[in-house]
Amino acid sequence: MGGQKFAVLLCADDSDYVKNVYGGYYGVFVRMLREEGEVWDLFRVAKGEFPTDDDIGDYEGFVITGSCNDAHGSDIWICKLVILLNKLDAMKKKVLGICFGHQILGRALGGKTGRATTGWDIGIREVEFLPSQILTSLKIPASLSIIEFHRDEVWEIPPKAEVLAWSNKTGVEMFRYGNHIMGIQGHPEYTKDIVLHIIDRLLDHKLIEEALVEEAKSRLQAGEPDREAWKKVCLSFLKGRL
Repeated sequence: MGGQKFAVLLCADDSDYVKNVYGGYYGVFVRMLREEGEVWDLFRVAKGEFPTDDDIGDYEGFVITGSCNDAHGSDIWICKLVILLNKLDAMKKKVLGICFGHQILGRALGGKTGRATTGWDIGIREVEFLPSQILTSLKIPASLSIIEFHRDEVWEIPPKAEVLAWSNKTGVEMFRYGNHIMGIQGHPEYTKDIVLHIIDRLLDHKLIEEALVEEAKSRLQAGEPDREAWKKVCLSFLKGRL
């Protein structure tokens, strides 16, 4: 695996907290996914920084991060991202989408996304896996806890895609498309401190209600996400071990 190149497609602005503690969201993902000898690059796609067509072939895989933007939006960078994802699909590049990344993959490949019918989901949630050959080799439990932080969702998966997991809040918690694309609605990379920081920022800007904040913090305190198991899932997919 030495010398392989991967890239993070950053779809959000780094907060001062995440920059200072983790080196930005790029740092959060690299901590979880980088293995010895690998090169990980960063493209701030939300700021218009995209890999060129000539660059794409150099990478084994890409990770699409979360965002405060809507995957069903029409911002120029989002439309450019959809075009890039179609190119990566045609090249059969490994692509892992997280939260917004999961939703924009759904959109790019022909599915439908939008506001979640049940509203915000913030906190720790149990995700149930469906029987699937792609996950059998991992020998993971039938369900795992993950940190959720979203108010949009995949309404309808793309044609030929397969739902891998669901929860009592969200029907499409995880899907795959072929053997090269996977989306996860939750945040396997998040730690509790990151979530608490985001919650407080949203509350300060009056973007979420105080009652929701209290519920979210209570859910965070009630359990722990299965971060190591999710790391195994993400690494196994991205590095071609499934």
